Amino acid sequence: MKTICLLGSTGSIGTQTLDVVAKHPDELRCAALAVHRSVEVALDQARRFGVRHVAVADERLAGTAAAEELRAWCEAGGGALSFGAAAVEQLCLLSEVDVVVNALVGAAGLRASYLTLEAGRVLALANKESLVVGGDLIMPLAASLNRCRGDNGALMPIDSEHGAIYQCLLGEDMAEVTKLWVTASGGPFRGRTRDQLRSITPAQALAHPTWNMGAKISIDSSTLMNKGLEVIEAHHLFAMPYDKIEVVVQPQSAIHSMVEFSDGSVKAHLGTTDMRIPIQFALSYPKRWEAPVAPLDFRTLGTLEFSAPDTKTFRCLALARQAGQVGGTLPCVMNAANEVAVEAFLSERLPYLGIAECVESVMEALGSQLVESLEQLSAIDHEARALAWQFVEQR
Repeated sequence: MKTICLLGSTGSIGTQTLDVVAKHPDELRCAALAVHRSVEVALDQARRFGVRHVAVADERLAGTAAAEELRAWCEAGGGALSFGAAAVEQLCLLSEVDVVVNALVGAAGLRASYLTLEAGRVLALANKESLVVGGDLIMPLAASLNRCRGDNGALMPIDSEHGAIYQCLLGEDMAEVTKLWVTASGGPFRGRTRDQLRSITPAQALAHPTWNMGAKISIDSSTLMNKGLEVIEAHHLFAMPYDKIEVVVQPQSAIHSMVEFSDGSVKAHLGTTDMRIPIQFALSYPKRWEAPVAPLDFRTLGTLEFSAPDTKTFRCLALARQAGQVGGTLPCVMNAANEVAVEAFLSERLPYLGIAECVESVMEALGSQLVESLEQLSAIDHEARALAWQFVEQR
């Protein structure tokens, strides 16, 4: 049995991870949960899964009635309720934990990923920013742990696209890989012009056509920034140069990604559009368990469409690729500016097209440095956010 620590338990990935745990009680046990603010939901989850270690990132909620009820539950079972960002990170170090599922949103997840691997725990990663911002620090840790384990399972990607590529590469010689094809649905605005995007509202951008995701990821999907982040992730995860990573729009989301080889063969990973499939594989590896959802019925799938992404209209994809190719701290700058821009758009303080404009402005202002430490990345993240908010306020 594997014992997991789940960071971000009340979000889309978190709740679906718990669905997988519930389906496989003989294989998985959840020992720790971390949430940002949703204390009541965390209490319900803790009771349902018998979890006695819980952390709440927002310290302002300590002392509330719900928090005291959750504290009593945790302590009655010999555990504890703690508050603050450091408390979330400390859950990764619990001695009973085998796997940390990092489903935190944003750059806040980077330090947790680093501590997880440093402590020798397996990292099941759904937090894109861990690799986008800190890939130069995270991947050497994962490689070192892989050598100690004697396998390649220290860092398991939960992302649908990277989980698909990971599975297509099993048993293959990386020297024979000529291209990684990262698929994209195209989001809710596929085919629209820039003029048609000027008046887009948050509600329209949140309506993803095929995936059920959180607000920030849904907006990133609509701007294609999500795909840009995934290109950077793929570069780090699979040690693949950027000129061998391509994005292709596949609106049905039935093909989750593809790998092309030197002999012209292409492996594609297909499956039902449900994140519980990649979540379960990340937790079951190297085994495969009974499907968590109904398998894809190819008789009803219909047609599959493919097209190139429109990077002139959806400029975030090009900006993310530029940040990745330059490397160093520029992806950190890009990511921080994007998080601020998305927050400003959702609160109607920035127009939709202003997201890419904000990101580009901050990237040009700060440029890139060599990555040295988590502390350096944290300082650059803060500086980029401050500049991004200045951009928003001056609009």
